[in-house]
Amino acid sequence: MSPGSFNFEVVEGWGRGPEGREMGGVVPGVAVDSQDRVYVARRSPPAILVYDDQGRFLQSWGEDALASPHLLWIGSDDQVYCADSGNHTVRKFSADGEVLQTLGTPDRPGPPDTPFNQPTRAMLSQSGDLFVADGYGQFRVHRLSPDGQVLSSWGEGGQGPGQFALPHSLWVDDRRSRVLVMDRENNRIQIFDFEGVYMGEWTDVEMPMDMYIDPDDVVYVSEAPSRISIFSPDGELLSRWGEDGSAPGQFEDAPHGIWVDSRGDLYVAEVATVHNRIQKFARI
Repeated sequence: MSPGSFNFEVVEGWGRGPEGREMGGVVPGVAVDSQDRVYVARRSPPAILVYDDQGRFLQSWGEDALASPHLLWIGSDDQVYCADSGNHTVRKFSADGEVLQTLGTPDRPGPPDTPFNQPTRAMLSQSGDLFVADGYGQFRVHRLSPDGQVLSSWGEGGQGPGQFALPHSLWVDDRRSRVLVMDRENNRIQIFDFEGVYMGEWTDVEMPMDMYIDPDDVVYVSEAPSRISIFSPDGELLSRWGEDGSAPGQFEDAPHGIWVDSRGDLYVAEVATVHNRIQKFARI
């Protein structure tokens, strides 16, 4: 495929070769660390599966801590943040699966408007504050201090500015001091400053699921209608591609999680009921 100036080719069967491992369940989330190791969130049975960039299986972990992992985020220190919509927590793990921090009360949703009720994505800012989309159970974004204290929260149900139908993911853009929130059911990406003040929105999306912003400020968005959209930091559409189907390079169901590695290769987690796969698209 040649989506505009962004050229990719699918790596057929990634993660499923002789040294790989079948995902074994629905895989909503994917993230890549500084060594280009690929972390895959498997919903059920819950676990984090780790592969190298060639698709060789390395290890799995988190089986005893996770209930229904959703989306992942990995910082420059290779610590893994997992929003678990099944047990209402955000957990920080080491790269080998040691639990370093648990935020929220396991198996107990927070009271209305407080953390957490089926959170969907957590990401650190450069200041060390943690921003969390929260999520399936309520219509909030929370900003927490490094020790887990709530600094601010915003959002409510609705279609107006600052309201959400489903805050499905977010991305903290430190360069522009803003937070971009995937307001999935409202078919838009809302933009806020770090205090939760509404700054604007992008509407040229359909059911946005997840986002990744690369070091060159290129914005990658996975969308439910079997497509990937690529934007400038100002929301200008640079490229768009994708089609329904089960063949390599097509999307059997919704493209869900998305990440880009150090080489510019693209990983897409599909929420599919048959193939349960991560697709890798190599940049060419």
